[in-house]
Amino acid sequence: MLQVDVDKSLGETAISVAFATRGRVTALFGPSGSGKTSVVNMVAGLLTPDRGRIAIGDDVLFDSERRVCVPVHRRRIGYVFQEGRLLPHLSVRSNLAFGRWMNGLRRDADEERRVVEMLGIGGLLRRRPLTLSGGERQRVAIGRALLLRPRLLLLDEPLASLDEARKAEILPYLERLRDEAGTPMIYVSHAEAEVRRLADEVVRLAAGRVVGTRI
Repeated sequence: MLQVDVDKSLGETAISVAFATRGRVTALFGPSGSGKTSVVNMVAGLLTPDRGRIAIGDDVLFDSERRVCVPVHRRRIGYVFQEGRLLPHLSVRSNLAFGRWMNGLRRDADEERRVVEMLGIGGLLRRRPLTLSGGERQRVAIGRALLLRPRLLLLDEPLASLDEARKAEILPYLERLRDEAGTPMIYVSHAEAEVRRLADEVVRLAAGRVVGTRI
């Protein structure tokens, strides 16, 4: 279970959010500026709350009262950004391996084959990111995050920069990821159709507050 209870002041924006989720895919849903990305950045450790507590099960990642703040690299959380953020000078295969190398994880050929097959990127392994479509780049970014063996996967509007054809291309892979990977996900989106298709729990945000659990 992911438990989040945080406050954060960001200029004129004040975020005060509390929720707990056990879902396979929990959507943080709301319009631009509602605080969705700030919340996942606090879960990831990229942004420090002013007050509050974040925990995965019994493992506390942040607690302002106890002065606990686990560093990003020790949280075991995968993060897929809107732009993918692949390394352009490396092949797809090397991009997949890079995160494991950076985190001191040994290569697991069986796990790599499983992820590559699940995401349909076997034919891309020798290519460079600049030769890939937007949907292909996002699938590689998801694969790289999964190979870190995260206990939680954050996806921050992974389809927002894609056209409708590329969204249609990648959505079935996200559904397969939900059904087969066994890694709980927080899926940030303002697109109702995506949320209805992928999520089994919804946290609806507006102006930095939780305003509901339905679309």
